[in-house]
Amino acid sequence: MTGLGAVFRPQLPPERLRAVVQLADTAGLEELWLWEDCFREGGISAAAAALAWSEQVRVGVGLLPVPLRNVAITAMEVATLDRLFPGRAILGVGHGVQDWMGQVGARVESPVTLLREHLDALRALLRGERLTTDGRYVKLDDVALDWPPAGPVEILAGATGPRTLRLSGAAADGTILTASTAPDGVRRARQLIDEGRESAGRTEPHKVVVYLLTATGPDAAARLRAELADEGLESVPDLGVAGDAGTVAKAVQRLAEAGADTVILQPTGDEPDPEGFVRFAAEEVRALVP
Repeated sequence: MTGLGAVFRPQLPPERLRAVVQLADTAGLEELWLWEDCFREGGISAAAAALAWSEQVRVGVGLLPVPLRNVAITAMEVATLDRLFPGRAILGVGHGVQDWMGQVGARVESPVTLLREHLDALRALLRGERLTTDGRYVKLDDVALDWPPAGPVEILAGATGPRTLRLSGAAADGTILTASTAPDGVRRARQLIDEGRESAGRTEPHKVVVYLLTATGPDAAARLRAELADEGLESVPDLGVAGDAGTVAKAVQRLAEAGADTVILQPTGDEPDPEGFVRFAAEEVRALVP
């Protein structure tokens, strides 16, 4: 069955999160995703609050920009969330928006090298290993977690370009694709991810999560067009969806057929009813997605 979720976008103030989380939990939404967009809301703090306010919904963070964090801190945060809320936190890491990384003095010369080193070290620490490494960016001396996760924890990587997609296949447990990825883009991403998996000898399943820009309600088409135009994506075919639950479900299915395991409905930045959007995803769209 195709996984389905929704995004709480950080254009909303943090104090709106509790009501959305509680509604997601009671409505039966499978996954609620949060973003750590500069300079809005912290991903780990928001995820911890969301998990504490809920009982069932899984909470994803897509994604944590690795230039902002020492990998030991990332590992400590992920392990703590997993031990407090076993199996309910989904963590993604990635390059971050390079302009934002530059604004805070964290931009690196080789983002791909940094992500590779961060992924390798992070997954080792979460496996409970004691690690010494002297990479270009990641340097650890006899580091191990006192409280590693009790079981395996999947780490996803955000990826768009070919090199990062291959890296994700080789070094991550899953991949997050942005809402600028149409079905053909998902197919190409899957091919590149599989190339990376093959090069690394990875044979276990690799989860692909895709955001789908979604608008519903009487002004849905206009809001979708406006957001695509703001992102410079209005000319990209098969991108985003506007309409009722049946229309959205068909768009979800097209992404699933292209290789997505989970589709996360991403409301427009001006979505007028975030709680209603979550209910729409959990109750109306879910019923129509096999």
